[in-house]
Amino acid sequence: MPVRRLLTSTLSSVALALSFLGAGTATATPAAADPCGFYETGSDAYYNHCTSDGSHVVIKVEVALAPDFERCVAPGRSWLGSAARIQGAHYVGRTC
Repeated sequence: MPVRRLLTSTLSSVALALSFLGAGTATATPAAADPCGFYETGSDAYYNHCTSDGSHVVIKVEVALAPDFERCVAPGRSWLGSAARIQGAHYVGRTC
């Protein structure tokens, strides 16, 4: 039994240490609020086109229970619609 207790306490210590490391890295990246590409908030879906050249790009927006569509987006954050309706979006490889 002592071996089992030692193993359990060691694993618990390792898990606790890893959780502290994960918490430290999460707070070190405040820019993650608006990540590049598709992301959702609690109620809305967005596409953030990160560029330094000012280009506009075409994205394909995937919609639940409706046809998907393409959209031209400028640099920065573009609102796509309700997070309940929009399933995803991705760059299609061309500018507009």
